[in-house]
Amino acid sequence: MANNPAGKPIEDGHHADINDVADYIISKMDEASWLNVLKLQKLLYYVQAWTLAIENVRCFDGEFQAWVHGPVNREIYDRFKDEKSMYSRVRARDMRKGFDPEEMDLDVRTNINSVLEVYGDFSDDQLEEMTHREQPWIDAREGCSPRERCTNDIDEITMRNYYAARLSDN
Repeated sequence: MANNPAGKPIEDGHHADINDVADYIISKMDEASWLNVLKLQKLLYYVQAWTLAIENVRCFDGEFQAWVHGPVNREIYDRFKDEKSMYSRVRARDMRKGFDPEEMDLDVRTNINSVLEVYGDFSDDQLEEMTHREQPWIDAREGCSPRERCTNDIDEITMRNYYAARLSDN
């Protein structure tokens, strides 16, 4: 497990494409559970957070902003914004053409599968509520009212340290 990465710089690591990670999640969740854009955003956030906590590497490049409804990656938001709202269902037909999950790094797929095992059955509202109780999102929204628009980035070091500490508590 984690070797207490607090205080260490984040190392170079997996760096999968965030769109591949999103498509992989979509492919895994299509039949198993209801998935909308909001839930996809939270699952991506947890994939990044737990990869940082356990391995001290990013799963993919891409920051998360502390939006009203929890962490949001702007690239993924922009990918779906013209056709879907945050509450629109995402299905296999929304994956990019030519995406092949088998071409993804096995470690990345393993990390995603672990996150989906823990978080996949939660609803979008439950995941939003969870992120709202966690320090990385709270810190990034410091000074913002609950319904105020906020585009502050959630600090990856804070993410890593917060979730690594949760590992230590178990």
